[in-house]
Amino acid sequence: MQIPSSPIRPLLRKLIVRGLGAVDARRAVCRAISRNGEKLVIGKRRYNLRRYERVVVLGAGKATASMAQAVEQRLGSRLQGGFVVVKHGHVVPTRRIVVAEAGHPVPDRSGQRAAARLCAMASELSRRDLLIVLLSGGASSLLPAPVAGVTLADKKRTTQELLRCGASIREINTVRKHLSRIKGGRLAELTEATVVTVILSDVLGDDLSAIASGPTAPDPTTYQEAVAILKRHRIWRAVPPRVRRHLDRGCRGLASETPKPGSSLFRRVHHSVVGNNDAAVTAVVRAARDAGLCSLVHTPALIGEARDEGQRFGALARQIVREGTPLRRPCCVVAGGETTVTVTGKGTGGRAQEFAAAAALEIAGLAKVWVLAIGTDGTDGPTDAAGAVIDGNTVARAKRFSVDLEGALKRHNVYPALKQLHQLIVTGPTGTNVNDLYLLLAL
Repeated sequence: MQIPSSPIRPLLRKLIVRGLGAVDARRAVCRAISRNGEKLVIGKRRYNLRRYERVVVLGAGKATASMAQAVEQRLGSRLQGGFVVVKHGHVVPTRRIVVAEAGHPVPDRSGQRAAARLCAMASELSRRDLLIVLLSGGASSLLPAPVAGVTLADKKRTTQELLRCGASIREINTVRKHLSRIKGGRLAELTEATVVTVILSDVLGDDLSAIASGPTAPDPTTYQEAVAILKRHRIWRAVPPRVRRHLDRGCRGLASETPKPGSSLFRRVHHSVVGNNDAAVTAVVRAARDAGLCSLVHTPALIGEARDEGQRFGALARQIVREGTPLRRPCCVVAGGETTVTVTGKGTGGRAQEFAAAAALEIAGLAKVWVLAIGTDGTDGPTDAAGAVIDGNTVARAKRFSVDLEGALKRHNVYPALKQLHQLIVTGPTGTNVNDLYLLLAL
């Protein structure tokens, strides 16, 4: 883990490690699954393995290789095998479960081939089998299975338009569900097996229909909502004609809807959330208190435009310094969330980096104040950085090095600026994915 040089670097490392450790995918699954002979416990449910001929694992997400390791450890030879899909570079070794790599956040051919294989394996299972589905953040992009009449290129372009316009992850997934043969409960439709889905949640509030676009969960969204989202963000005409035609057919009842809440098929489908953003935030707060800092959780979670949220976080730092509210120094404010970036131009950066840059402009000149923003999966946007940490001297340092931080933020090109200032945090793949963490420290 590379953290910029700072008087509090050991403290920052401790806080990050504690937060990520609390939601480590392998540990989380090991805590949730236990086996005693032919008795398997997953979350709050018990399964008699004598009832099942085969136990198979399928899944997708940035952290599912680590999750697969844990399932292998718990089930041993009773596991028939399996197949999971991870983002390129997030592979870890497994014994019985095959791990494939695919593109994220924009789907690619590798993901399409992996989705076809996963669907075929699910379809082969009978009611005498147990299917364990592993899901973590990123699965929506990693399993592109376009409906008939829509191409992968169409889905890629649609995804790119949604990402660039600042649509929320829920909005993006609503559209993707209605262009997919696997999302929005359709994976559950493909198989007759008993299904238990083990989830490392990257959705605030743990909405099962939103996590990984809910491949085994009832979908309350509709074709009409998908169309409304594209029109609201003014990209209806920007998405490919084949996408518009399919969504329009769905609105007219000419294409089947996703399975809805109350459908009988979900009687044999169960879910267990083994980790989420709240767990990471709580662990960081405890670590900060162990370090002697007054600490609190910022509520609500941060979900707005990254630069706006960063500015507000910086304003909170000024309030703490000048008024001693809501905390007195030394203190730490911890927030979770997943902000958005409405991109214009062709700059390089990520939401955590934009958050940090905006906070830097707001806290300029404040002594002993730091703001950190980090993606828990180790990837912030299309960069090698997980996020960034800035302090009250960042803006002055930028001026000394002729770095236009404010201009970089306006151009959505903060990565080169923060890299030149040595403010980036680099972790590599972390083995988890539960949204972002934001820290404010005033010492």
